Amino acid sequence: MELGWPVVDADHAARVVVEPGKPAWRALRDAFGDAVLEVDGTLDRAFVAEVVFHDRSALHRLNRLTHGHIGAEIHRQLATVTHPIAFVALPLFRPEHRDIFNFDEVWAVQVDPETAVARLIQYRGFREEDARARIATQMSNDERAALVDRVIWNDGTIDDLRTRIDQLLKGRRGG
Repeated sequence: MELGWPVVDADHAARVVVEPGKPAWRALRDAFGDAVLEVDGTLDRAFVAEVVFHDRSALHRLNRLTHGHIGAEIHRQLATVTHPIAFVALPLFRPEHRDIFNFDEVWAVQVDPETAVARLIQYRGFREEDARARIATQMSNDERAALVDRVIWNDGTIDDLRTRIDQLLKGRRGG
C-alpha cells in the first residue's frame, strides 16, 4: 500500500516469475543458456539487461518469453485486491495493457530523458551508456502521453510525486 492505495508492481511480478524453477526461468535458461544464471541458479538480471538492451532481437525474445508470465502474475495479484481503486506500476505500458488488465484509467508518471538517465545512474548504479540504451528501447514521453488519460510529471523529489498523486486522488470514489 502506497498512500493507502494498493499497488501491484510489474517489476516485482517480473522478479517473481523468473525465480528458479518457474516456467519463465526455464524458458530464459533454455533460450539464452546457463550464462544467464548466477552460481546459485538465480537469474543474473544485470547480465540479461546488458545483453538485451544492446541487442533488439534478444530483447524481443526476452519479452516473448516473459511477458505472458508477468501478465498472469499481475492478474493474480490484482485478484487479491479488495480496495475499489488500485494502481498497477507498469513501466513499459503498451496500448493493449488497457484491455488486458481492464484498466479504467491510465496515468503516466513521466520525466525528461536526461533526468531519467541521471536517476538510473544514481539510484540503480547503471553506467550512462546502459541507461541510455535502456531508455532508447522505450516509447517517448510524447508517444506515451498520447495513449494515457493523465500525465503526471516527476521532476521533483519522491515526496513531491506522492503529494501530486495524493492530490489527484483526494475526493475520488473509494478514497
